[in-house]
Amino acid sequence: MKLPVQTWFERSTTRARDWPIDRLRAHKAGTRVSVVLPALDEEATVGRVVGMVRRLAEATGLVDEVVVMDSGSTDATAEVAAAAGAVVHHRDEVLPGTGSRPGKGEVLWKSLAVTTGDVVVFVDADLVDPQPQLVTGLLGPLLTDPGVELVKGCYDRPLAGAGSTSGGRVTELVARPLLSAFFPELVGVVQPLGGEYAGRRRLLEAIPFCGGYGVEIAVLIDTLRLRGLPAIAQVDLGRRQHGHQDTAALGRMAAQVSHVVHRRAGAEVPDPPSITQFARDGYGHYAPVTHLLEVDERPPMIGVEGYLRGRPQRAAKVS
Repeated sequence: MKLPVQTWFERSTTRARDWPIDRLRAHKAGTRVSVVLPALDEEATVGRVVGMVRRLAEATGLVDEVVVMDSGSTDATAEVAAAAGAVVHHRDEVLPGTGSRPGKGEVLWKSLAVTTGDVVVFVDADLVDPQPQLVTGLLGPLLTDPGVELVKGCYDRPLAGAGSTSGGRVTELVARPLLSAFFPELVGVVQPLGGEYAGRRRLLEAIPFCGGYGVEIAVLIDTLRLRGLPAIAQVDLGRRQHGHQDTAALGRMAAQVSHVVHRRAGAEVPDPPSITQFARDGYGHYAPVTHLLEVDERPPMIGVEGYLRGRPQRAAKVS
């Protein structure tokens, strides 16, 4: 007898190679696609990622606009992205009446206000070797199955000593155990924290967006609650290479993920949430450092004043 996770996994998991370009183009008619790159100080890599998406757009017509959302970079991220062919928006300039907050979730949320796609594909800007299947694979289920609303990418993430199929340290040590405990319907999702995923606008504008690194798992859980498990699919995208953070940064990420899952499970959580870590001071002694967690949530975009009125008009070609 198959477990529920096995049934969902076999039905809803495909590979990037299952979605050839000709098949996608045959199903794209009438569907506009936006690719969004959230970026913070990624001048070394953002140009390559934008360039890959632009080449895919020009060669296939599968992508209609490429947008980089600058989360407050202090380097040349915006200039490099624009030179590579992206439309660049700074978080402070989008929906200024709502204010501006730090964190990845903020720019993903605000991207809905400056894009026109019926389908929005999110791709991280720190990829070392970006490949077209990161986009085409995610588009497959959305262009061919009207019942699918969210597609998560999964991939190998090479890291010395972690194993070729490791889901990532925070995923394996925090996210996966918490999903198993509180949201077992989602245990078949290989990369619940992965930054490459795509969704229909009608879904993305109907759910809240969590600040910081809790945004991906929040989107996943909220999709389950709003649309049900059959609305979620995943695609094996092969191999993904990107920069890795140090242990202290991963600890802060893990705390955000844990907070978001517990809050959605109905558990009592501290307000404001924080994590205390330790560093050596100038005298060689340990000193406690407390960080407030970026987990404030933005409401569903569909109800935000000025969203529908201010959205750009659909363009006829890639922009």
